[in-house]
Amino acid sequence: MIQSFPIQRLPRDVYYPMQSLVLLIWFTLCAEQDIRLRQIADGLTLGGGLCALLYLFTTGHTWMGASVPEGAFALALSMALTLPAHLMGRLAAADVKLLGSLALATDEMHLIGTLVGAGVIAAAWMLVMPRLWKLFNKQWRLRLANLGPDAQTTLPVAPFLLAGFLAALAWVH
Repeated sequence: MIQSFPIQRLPRDVYYPMQSLVLLIWFTLCAEQDIRLRQIADGLTLGGGLCALLYLFTTGHTWMGASVPEGAFALALSMALTLPAHLMGRLAAADVKLLGSLALATDEMHLIGTLVGAGVIAAAWMLVMPRLWKLFNKQWRLRLANLGPDAQTTLPVAPFLLAGFLAALAWVH
């Protein structure tokens, strides 16, 4: 017999500081690896998604307290928003997996907030970075070379998603 999960949400006014911290550490590792290597290991993206999925089915709610249907909707929304961009070559597979894992761990509000925040922060970065880049010391410019104005390829997406997630945490809670 299949166990049914309650379709109720944990109270919205409950703040989850430890869960937020764990997600921030995971997201930071993904962003750092994306900046440094221009790719994110499957162990981080799929591993995070697997942990979120196991937690979801074990407890009946996402890591951040959303119900199973809300987590499933967030995952479907994530795929609907990211797969077309990936198929057009605008988004890497690791970013799709990263956002899918985030959706399984949070809810649609965190996901949408992350995407909107990332877009705003990336636009601001591209406007301001050419002027600020000269102010960075050589060591920081070398470390952040993939984020610089003279980067040979497109910018890594995960650092902007991390910043968007930070904005979403402030906005949702």
